[in-house]
Amino acid sequence: MLKLRKILLCDFLYIIFIIVILFFSLFRLLFFKSSNYSLKSNLVEGIVTKIVYKENNQVIYLKNKENFIINFKVGNKLKFTLGDRILVKGEFKRASKNTTEYLFNYQKYLERKNIFYIVDAEEIKILNKNKNIYYFIKQALYDDFQNNPYLLTFLMGDKSLIKNNVLRSYQENGISHLFAISGMHITMFANILNIILKKLSLNEEKKFLIISFFLCCYLLLVGFSPSILRGVLFYIFFTLNKIYYFYIKPVNLYIFILGVCLLINPNYIFDVGFWYSFLISLALILYSFKLQSKNFVISLFKVSFLSFIVSIPISLFNFYQINILSIFYNILFVPLISFIIFPCALISSLVKPIRPIFNFFIIILENLSLFLNKISFGKLIFKRLNMIVYIIYLVIIILFLFWKRKLLLKLFFILLMFHFMIPLFSNNTYIKMLDIGQGDSILLHFNKKSILIDTGGVYSYKNNEADGKIFYNIILPAFKSLGIGKLDYLIITHGDADHMGEAIQLIENFRVEKVIFNCGEYNNLEKRLIKVLEKKKIKYYSCIKELNIDKNKLYFLQTKEYNNENDNSNVIYTEIEGYRFLFMGDAGVLKEKDILDTYDISKIDFLKVGHHGSRTSTSELFLKRINPQIALISAGRDNKFNHPHDEVLSLLNKYNVKVFSTKEFGSITIDLNSFKIRKNN
Repeated sequence: MLKLRKILLCDFLYIIFIIVILFFSLFRLLFFKSSNYSLKSNLVEGIVTKIVYKENNQVIYLKNKENFIINFKVGNKLKFTLGDRILVKGEFKRASKNTTEYLFNYQKYLERKNIFYIVDAEEIKILNKNKNIYYFIKQALYDDFQNNPYLLTFLMGDKSLIKNNVLRSYQENGISHLFAISGMHITMFANILNIILKKLSLNEEKKFLIISFFLCCYLLLVGFSPSILRGVLFYIFFTLNKIYYFYIKPVNLYIFILGVCLLINPNYIFDVGFWYSFLISLALILYSFKLQSKNFVISLFKVSFLSFIVSIPISLFNFYQINILSIFYNILFVPLISFIIFPCALISSLVKPIRPIFNFFIIILENLSLFLNKISFGKLIFKRLNMIVYIIYLVIIILFLFWKRKLLLKLFFILLMFHFMIPLFSNNTYIKMLDIGQGDSILLHFNKKSILIDTGGVYSYKNNEADGKIFYNIILPAFKSLGIGKLDYLIITHGDADHMGEAIQLIENFRVEKVIFNCGEYNNLEKRLIKVLEKKKIKYYSCIKELNIDKNKLYFLQTKEYNNENDNSNVIYTEIEGYRFLFMGDAGVLKEKDILDTYDISKIDFLKVGHHGSRTSTSELFLKRINPQIALISAGRDNKFNHPHDEVLSLLNKYNVKVFSTKEFGSITIDLNSFKIRKNN
């Protein structure tokens, strides 16, 4: 035992261990797993491990030698339970990649979870019903918690049933880490078990073994997420260190546990939760002596402040934003969740009559978070830079934690300040046609001004409003990654949902200075937007002829009012950096002819093709007169309208017009400083 203690006290062994693990993990990641299936496959068999209900679909997670996501209609009479072995027949498809730079790549995310295909099921056959006690227990817990999203969250680590807007508020407020099962939850479980076992007069070793067994069972039950795994391993190894008096330094235990986690799954290195969990843990271990205070609030503030500082590089790399007020929000939410809501969740999982009390605190939690999320002060947006910058951030933070030199902290904040101010001094000029599916959304950035032409949108008649997915998943993160904190103008070409469906979401959740509508009567969607504009006191205009942006002008080519929304589209002509642009909205052949009769335009460098490449637009006469060099088309993949139409593409090819479409290339960026066109396919 003495020899073992001497070995375990050698600091350099832990350094060697983690270096070996990192190289081994890199080796494992380089030899990336491939699937045994292909897009031509149509059958797969496996065990049901999770079932999620989304709108009209059952989303079934299937475990085989690899994992699958199965989409299946809810209306089917088949009743699945966890652990069932099923045979699925259907269409195999790959998950979508990010078609806009720096945005979330769903395909890579799934592949790191050993999921290579999503199957749209046509037929499912149950081969064997579950007989595994593990799945019986898990199914019983899911059935019990199905109508209570927060019991599912706090006890099973599943946030899938929490409303999207509430989840976003937790993230924006910097408190989302409190909803991941982590060291705090594991410690509380262990303490409760310890109190129970004390009454049995067991010695420390036996109590440790029993508690570790239950924690490992719990880990298996809820899944090996990085935060849960770290919490369980921290308890086991820190308790072993205490019981057997190994006197291993906490930081060496930390290094060992980090290595064990990467041995279990090297893909953790791509997990945001993994980085948050381990970086904050390292900070708390190395600074534990300075965080203690007789005053609980002061101690909590120190912990919150330190956690916020060390998590900045992770937040900037993944979300392009930090919220300074999250330091104070955590002082409020940590006690609320740790000492009230989470214990209440534990008790109410066993004693159902107190669940109304638990739900009461959840209502307070949600409404408080939604209210605080409306406060824009303290939310700072940082342009996405080269990965080397974020590595430098991390190196400075880690060196500071170990060396505790204030100079390093000053250097960190100087770098942070310069990073934040880059958009203020940058004179980048670009046009970005966002890939938002079947619709239009085009960002113009010049003279340090930002103008958005249309927002795209898929109209949901269920709630009589857009679902917000395009705004939250594409437009907003794209703005943040570009360092854009406000729009000077939002231009609505016309009132169709695929052009302005996300406008209300944008106005409600982003700073917009002014809005411009087209000519003609307002439709219902436009009227609803105007109500929001008036409530927020945002100026709006309609049927204007030109817009002055410093030295540049945007000309609105008005002809007359038409009896259809498409031809009433705002058609915009502008010159930027010597290049001529013409944005056609959904204008058709009739308006094209009227524009040619009214205005003298020719030699267009960039034509945003009308109506997504429909054959009702872009006539041969129009192309002859304006003579465009490059055509930009915004259209969705596999859209039901078959845009862009073959006739239009043939016509563009006939006149030697180079075509760039979002359907083929994803988001398209025209950098006018260097005149480069970047595709994102």
